[in-house]
Order: sequence, then structure tokens, then C-alpha cells
Amino acid sequence: MPENPLILDRDAGIERLLEIMRRLRDPDHGCPWDIEQDFTTIAPYTIEEAYEVADAIDRQAWDELKGELGDLLFQSVFHAQMAQEAGHFTFQDVVRTMSDKMVDRHPHVFGNESRDKSAEQQTQDWETIKAAERAQKAQKGTLDGVAVGLPALLRAYKLQKRAARVGFDWPDASHVIAKITEEAAELVDARETEPHDRIEEEFGDLLFVMANLGRHLGVEPEAALRRANAKFIRRFEGVEQRLADRGKRPEDSDLEEMDALWDAVKEAERS
Repeated sequence: MPENPLILDRDAGIERLLEIMRRLRDPDHGCPWDIEQDFTTIAPYTIEEAYEVADAIDRQAWDELKGELGDLLFQSVFHAQMAQEAGHFTFQDVVRTMSDKMVDRHPHVFGNESRDKSAEQQTQDWETIKAAERAQKAQKGTLDGVAVGLPALLRAYKLQKRAARVGFDWPDASHVIAKITEEAAELVDARETEPHDRIEEEFGDLLFVMANLGRHLGVEPEAALRRANAKFIRRFEGVEQRLADRGKRPEDSDLEEMDALWDAVKEAERS
């Protein structure tokens, strides 16, 4: 098959990427792995790439971010190519839909509305527009449209945010903290007397309320947990390095020694 010059043109932009994707999916000359994929098999990669973008941002790894954003863009291109093959829509339809949405949702930028609004008022206007869009899609329930495939902690945050719009919410964070104390006590009781599925249920209730506390504090729980994970990795690696300086590995140590080293790593970070 003669090579399309577009594929070799490094300055051809998005059209080059679209042609590469089309070629990868070509049933006669494409890549066997790419040809075998469908929406379901590619979706996990899409989620993974989104998290890798977030990870690069958290680490301020700007050189890596360029590549990670490209990987995420390629996921959109992959899904659009499969959709075009099935007769659903094209990549240009995706671009047009997104562009129309952004124009419609920003009348203060692209329309006649005043830009003299606070960020809070603009957020409220955004939610009003999105509510109208959901109504057009026959999503009548308050919680309709919160994606099932979201990570559970992020979905909890979004479900609670959606419920709060219609007034189903505690008045302030102190009530949420009281609920956390209640749920923690129920988990302790369940741990002593209840079967595993009930313990899991109580644990889930506690996580759900913790997500709600994050919302009241203006903290996105998924982002907060990513930061906590990164901090744990950084500090534990510090413990491993200090053990290595002593000619030891973690399995050669004990909890008392590692805990003391952990405290030393924390103190070094603060100084």
C-alpha cells in the first residue's frame, strides 16, 4: 500500500494524526491489534491516560505533560475513528459538538451577556445551562447523568454536589464532621460483631461522608487522595534510602526503626 504523504508530514497537525489512526484501523493494511479493538476494550486505556495527565500535572512534569496530553488526544481520535466506521459520527462532529457547547455555555464571552460577574455567579449560570441540557436529554432525575464509570470517590463527590443543588445538604461542615464521627463509630461496632459485607457497607458509608466533607471544605477528594498517595511514596522512599545508608532493606528492619525514620523524613521535609 503506497504511503500517504500526509503521514510523513510532521507539520500537518491533527489531520496527520487522523490519517495515522485511519491507517492503523485499515482492515487490509492496518495493525492487527488496533483493528481488533472496540469501544469497550479501549475505554480503560482512555481512563488510564487521563490519570497520567493528572499525575504529570501533580508532579509539575511539564515535559512529560506534552506526551501525556498527546496520549489522551489519541484516545479521542481512536474512539472517533471507530464511531465513524460504525456510522455514528466523525472526529469533526466531535470538534463541532464541543465548540458549540463551549459557545452556548459562555454567553458572557461569545454572546451579549455582561462579563461583569463573579466566578461564583458564572458557575451558577453554568449549572443552569447544564440542567437545561440534561432536560433536553430526558434526564429528569437530579442524579441522572453522573457517569457510572467515574472512580468511586470522584462519583461520590459529584453525586453529593448534584444533590446539594436542590437543597439536600448539611448547612455547614460541622454537621458533616459529626456524621463522620457517627459513621466511624458504626464501623467500629460492625468490625466487632457483623459479617464482612456489613463491615464493607459501613466502611463505604464513612468514605462517602469523607467525600462530602471535602466538598464542604472546597477540596476535591480524588485530587487530595492523589496528593496523599504521592506524599506516602515520597516519604517511604526516603525511609528506604535511609535504611540503604545503613546497609539495610525494609525487610531487614522493623516497625519501630522504620517509624522513627519516617518521622525523620517528615521533619526533613519541613525544615
